[in-house]
Amino acid sequence: MNKEELIKYWIDAAGIDYEAMNNLFESKDYAWSLFIGHLVIEKLLKPMVVMNNEELAPKIHNLNKLAEIALLELSEDQKNLLDVVTSFNIEARYPDYKKEFFKKCDSKFTSKHINQIKELRLWLLEQLKK
Repeated sequence: MNKEELIKYWIDAAGIDYEAMNNLFESKDYAWSLFIGHLVIEKLLKPMVVMNNEELAPKIHNLNKLAEIALLELSEDQKNLLDVVTSFNIEARYPDYKKEFFKKCDSKFTSKHINQIKELRLWLLEQLKK
């Protein structure tokens, strides 16, 4: 794939995951909606890596590291949010974290973070247009 095809691939994949995140949230599958929310942001950072570095995105899940490689200038609030969203990947995936994570993923907790993910998604999509 050339650079433009890679960028489109990641954006399209993020769009599919965005729909899944919303469907999971609507069905009250809160922990998994946050896990998929992490994937949405990850898959929007990876085309930024390609766009700004002309290389393949690394196979990592740390969102702040991806943002750094993508040469994104982030506010402290955005960096903190990326740390929180990265934790959803770990906490939903690994058994030793999963039970506690699922307990805290009630409607209020999840709504707050889903809304933040949606805002960050829109911001990243704007950055991809530049």
